[in-house]
Amino acid sequence: MNRGAFFAIVFLILPLRAEAQSNWNQGLASGIYASAFAFMAPRTLDIIPIGEMTLWGLRGLTALDPSVSPAMDQTRLFLVDREQIVLSLALPRPDDAAGWGAVAAVLCGRAAQLSPAIAEAGTDGIVTSFFDELFNHLDPYSRYVPRDASAVDTAAGDPGLTVAVRRHRAVVDKIDPGGPASAAGLSAGDRIFAIDGVSTRGEDAYALNGALAGPPGSQVTLEVVTGHRRPQTLSLTRIAISPPTVFATRHGPMLVVQIAGFEQSTANDFRQVLTNALNSGPEPRGLVLDLRGNRGGLLNQAVAVARSLIDAGLRNQGMIGSAIGRDPEADQTWTAGSGDLASGAPVVVLVDGRTASAAEVLAAALADDGRGVVVGSATFGKGLVQAATSLPGGGTLLVTWARLLAPLGWPLQGLGVMPQICTSGTTDAVEAQLEALTAGQQPMGAAVRASRAARPGITLDEILQIREACPAALGSSLDMQAAQFLVTMPLAYSAALISGL
Repeated sequence: MNRGAFFAIVFLILPLRAEAQSNWNQGLASGIYASAFAFMAPRTLDIIPIGEMTLWGLRGLTALDPSVSPAMDQTRLFLVDREQIVLSLALPRPDDAAGWGAVAAVLCGRAAQLSPAIAEAGTDGIVTSFFDELFNHLDPYSRYVPRDASAVDTAAGDPGLTVAVRRHRAVVDKIDPGGPASAAGLSAGDRIFAIDGVSTRGEDAYALNGALAGPPGSQVTLEVVTGHRRPQTLSLTRIAISPPTVFATRHGPMLVVQIAGFEQSTANDFRQVLTNALNSGPEPRGLVLDLRGNRGGLLNQAVAVARSLIDAGLRNQGMIGSAIGRDPEADQTWTAGSGDLASGAPVVVLVDGRTASAAEVLAAALADDGRGVVVGSATFGKGLVQAATSLPGGGTLLVTWARLLAPLGWPLQGLGVMPQICTSGTTDAVEAQLEALTAGQQPMGAAVRASRAARPGITLDEILQIREACPAALGSSLDMQAAQFLVTMPLAYSAALISGL
């Protein structure tokens, strides 16, 4: 008897559980899996056979019911229930994403018939568990976002105004310059009689501002009186609200600019802050760029900030960074243009163990190009880029497809940015570093050079050994003390600057 016949007989004679009631949508699941496989196969950083991805994902059934599991040999895919094979399917061609999606959906459907726990999860729960198990074998940033989570627009929006209640009347309190309300001619003090047809009479400011908010791109209708005109009806489009991310203060001879994250307006805000500071009052002797606690955000905004400070004539021809992947479409290179808004003034970059992703790209670019000295501790080490696609049913797939590299070619992932002055040690250790720099010596030179010499493929043990020179830590007052020392001591600043060569 051949093996296929044996499995067919086993399937027929095995005493099965009573079939569970399931709302499993096999056609939808097949489309979801097939689309995911087709998207992932050419893009993952390492080549992963679709069959291997399928087996990984089907182990999500076991996560829902430990008595159910998948298995695979050279020619067939099996579903095992209570240590007995209950379904056997021929393997599709290795590159047949649709075929693998179909067999995965058939196995999941049969498992839902056999297991009340799996049936209870339904299509959404089974698909989510499938991707959870699949991505357990990849990096921490590749993931599946289910339909309900994808449908929620977490970005808040408003028409560019806030409302206050004065003498029992709803009036415009503040107008955002350049926002929809400003473009429509509204001004502070204008009365608002209704929002979306609902009278404002008797409502408090909290409720009224809540009525103004909504998803970006949606409309809100206001009945208003502007100046001495008659009431008019205005329809305004809500826009996304970006929280402020750039904060500037003077600290002695330094301009300190904190960037808390990278949102849509961060680069413009940074350029505005820097230009205003340089054109008003005494010119600062140096710029301190505080990236401590910055978890990243929009990479293009970090690149744009770097272009504000790096000139193409610097080391590495003004290279800011690059992304490389297996798919040629993932490859990108970012370079500077002509123009340094700070006109060559000393730049000190503060980082800590929470500095990650786009913030690390910025810090690495300034250090590698000789435009800034990095002070703090080893950063987080998030240097992977994800590509996203929508799947049938409304879910979203994010798959890591590129590694971020610093201008000198070293990978940010795992390694992070090694500072040229380490402040995660004791006060005495920091003071000793600064004294050595004044004498033209660089205590962190060997560690920085080892970090810059790393290349993709570096092992975890090698990464940990490099990072031991300055373990990740939270920022402290030592960071700003070191920054002020560097800004006021040109010889120490120069000695620290060359340590990355």
